[in-house]
Amino acid sequence: SCPGKMLLRTDLQYHTDSLLEDANGNQPERKSYNPWGLHCHRQHLNRMSSKHNENKLHQFLLLENVVSKYSYPCILDLKMGTRQHGDDASEEKKARHIKKCEQSTSASLGVRICGMQVYQADTGHFLCKDKYFGRKLSPEGFRQTLRQFLCNGNQLRTDLLEPIILRLKALLSVIRKQSSYRFYSSSLLIIYDGQEHKESADHHLPFSKTHGVNPSRVDVRMIDFAHTTFKGSKSNPNPTPHDGPDHGYIFGLENLIKILQNLLEGK
Repeated sequence: SCPGKMLLRTDLQYHTDSLLEDANGNQPERKSYNPWGLHCHRQHLNRMSSKHNENKLHQFLLLENVVSKYSYPCILDLKMGTRQHGDDASEEKKARHIKKCEQSTSASLGVRICGMQVYQADTGHFLCKDKYFGRKLSPEGFRQTLRQFLCNGNQLRTDLLEPIILRLKALLSVIRKQSSYRFYSSSLLIIYDGQEHKESADHHLPFSKTHGVNPSRVDVRMIDFAHTTFKGSKSNPNPTPHDGPDHGYIFGLENLIKILQNLLEGK
């Protein structure tokens, strides 16, 4: 119902991040909202307000917060594929991205970690890793970090493995059928709630009985399509369209599924 233009407001009520300890090492009672999400939201608003006049109308692209429904959102950001530069990249940018891929698991596995936050039930805090951490990982380090993403500080969340694998396999099936699409520099988000829930009583939902986890608590999303291209795309400067499916993306998905299946089998 919104006409698409609204006044930019930065006067939202904001509280201190209650997941962080105070100077005395105490941890206040947690609020009902996700404090990290509110913190990021406030930063975005402050950045926008510093660049734009609040008394004028502005038009923005509104994105969905895919973790808004989670109490303790655990998020893994995976840069997919063996190539990251788009067809429109300059020679300098192309060389820079090729080097990053060669020096990371993008080349060896077709996937690398760009960011991670996972709730640790034993401490009540989030464990966070950034893209620089992900670039330094070896294939074995990638596997260990993937396992760490599924650990809550007390145990490995094996209940999450099969629902995630099923979603990745479904995505792989779709990607294999695409011709000329290239998802350069795009990412996969793997999401679950760090707060464990008992088996859903809503038995008409898929996986509710057989997998023991509410499907709304596990999600896999493709994101970041700025450099995605396909035959017939007006934004594609490449006169020669790519042919067949995106094999670099497929390579990354296959390795990701294989690693998760090994975890499921206790390897």
